[in-house]
Amino acid sequence: MKKIVVATSGASGVGLVQKVLRYIPKEIEVHFIKTPHSDIVIQKEQNIILHENDDISASIASGSFRVDGMMIIPCSMNTLAKISCGIADNLVTRAASVMIKEQKKLLLAPRELPFSAIALENMLKLSRLGIIIAPPVMGYYSEQKTLDEMEDFIIGKWFDLLGIENKLYKRWEWFGIILKTKGAKC
Repeated sequence: MKKIVVATSGASGVGLVQKVLRYIPKEIEVHFIKTPHSDIVIQKEQNIILHENDDISASIASGSFRVDGMMIIPCSMNTLAKISCGIADNLVTRAASVMIKEQKKLLLAPRELPFSAIALENMLKLSRLGIIIAPPVMGYYSEQKTLDEMEDFIIGKWFDLLGIENKLYKRWEWFGIILKTKGAKC
């Protein structure tokens, strides 16, 4: 069974993480890190394993637990800076440092706009380490018409980056022209 950690850091954008948790296939074991801003995300019907952010002895804080990936949605600039500097002072940053150490997929969805030069430097540093920096940016080529469709596109792209199968958005299709020429070989 695939295992994934989902965390939030910051209040804006928590609606996206609610949808992420709802859309993750049931066969994936989800470990959710409860932070002060995430209380509105928790729903009783969701099948998730809950961890308190101050519990740095939780299973997901160890590389031997074997988690497949982690998403921090939204990711505050404070959390991004801590991860960039190797500060692991809570379960979110500790689990992220384990992902880096174990060379597992870590996706950060920064939520602030515009990005400061310091934030961009931190993102560049993390990107060079293989961390996926994926802010919630709209992609207009898949013909979204509503806010829900735009959010589904973003979540679908995040799932693609973590190897989670989904059909949340219309994918690019190329209907190239096949030229038939006498004697032509392909």
